[in-house]
Amino acid sequence: MRKTFLITVGLLTTLALVFYFGTSYGKQPGTSNGQSTISQGSIKEENLKLGAFSVSLNVKDLKTSKEFYEKLGFKEFGGGLERKYLIMKNGNSLIGLFQGMFEGNILTFNPGWNENAANIENFDDVRKIQNQLKSKDISIENEIDSKTSGPAFFMVTDPDGNKILFDQHR
Repeated sequence: MRKTFLITVGLLTTLALVFYFGTSYGKQPGTSNGQSTISQGSIKEENLKLGAFSVSLNVKDLKTSKEFYEKLGFKEFGGGLERKYLIMKNGNSLIGLFQGMFEGNILTFNPGWNENAANIENFDDVRKIQNQLKSKDISIENEIDSKTSGPAFFMVTDPDGNKILFDQHR
């Protein structure tokens, strides 16, 4: 009898926890839509809208890499063998294959684009992203003149030496 009671209490506690965390998971305190904010004194800042994400890989042999990623289900989406780069796509996943264009691999964000390279309406301009990162003491490479508009790019390096490219095409 006591064992049945303990099991019942355990199940009810588990259900209560699942209900509590299931309904509030992903929400920040003080928000109703789950969109996280960063508080800086009295200023609240929404998450940056970075656009499409891809990994840009430095490859030794573009044709060999293309064949490998095709075996994983990726299809050619942009670029070309003659141009020494390919953009490969599998669902929402994007991989850029680049032969001889840069060293190492790069994480890439394309503000203003979705994963189909289609323009999106609601995005943060690359200059706004740059300014936000600078305000957080992140060092900027290839800094963009904030008085300009349209296509532009800049890079940052994470603490482990990984390059991150912010590349806006419009």
